[in-house]
Amino acid sequence: MLSLAQEKLIRSLATKKGRTESGFCLVEGKKNVAEAKGFVEFSFTDKDSRNFNKLVETVTPQPIAAVAKIPQWELNNLVERPCVVVLDGVQDPGNVGTILRLCLGFKASLLLVESADPSSPKVIRSSAGAFFKVPWCEVMRSEAEAAIASLGRPIYRLENKAGADKSLKKFSAEKAAILIAGSEGQGIKLSISGTSLQITHDDTLESLNVAAALAISLYAFYSK
Repeated sequence: MLSLAQEKLIRSLATKKGRTESGFCLVEGKKNVAEAKGFVEFSFTDKDSRNFNKLVETVTPQPIAAVAKIPQWELNNLVERPCVVVLDGVQDPGNVGTILRLCLGFKASLLLVESADPSSPKVIRSSAGAFFKVPWCEVMRSEAEAAIASLGRPIYRLENKAGADKSLKKFSAEKAAILIAGSEGQGIKLSISGTSLQITHDDTLESLNVAAALAISLYAFYSK
């Protein structure tokens, strides 16, 4: 059975403050718990607590969850992969989790600027374990441009802009690159210069979801 201290810890992981102070996150579901192997502090099931449904966040939870250590990555870990994806103000946890999966599938790393907390239960569920495998870092907006510049790679900006490169050929020919993407509503707010890329689509569609646009771009980069 879970102790009172363990249940208190689990409850605290519903907030970013609790995760930051403890260094732990909540992982839900059999697959995600398995993918977190090596980071798991302890796991628990619905048989370990009568409060199980209140301790996890999913409405219809799978009967297993775990408390796991949050991976600690640094900027120099990001350049271990050919492409560094920068998310500028992407607040939807589902999108961030999906993008972590894309990074895992296409050998990219992730830098987050004012985006959804990658350690939140919703992001971790959406990432299907990629949260524990993809190098990622968060930086403050005030430090973001210096951090990006320090990576020393050609910079590409995924945006609808006059004169943008619509072919992806130059981007996909790079051996290593940085790809910046913003939210659908506000786009890229970072002023750092780079080559603009545009994913063309039928005019009946107003805009592509950021994860969909990144999937197309990362596939082009990965499959060259």
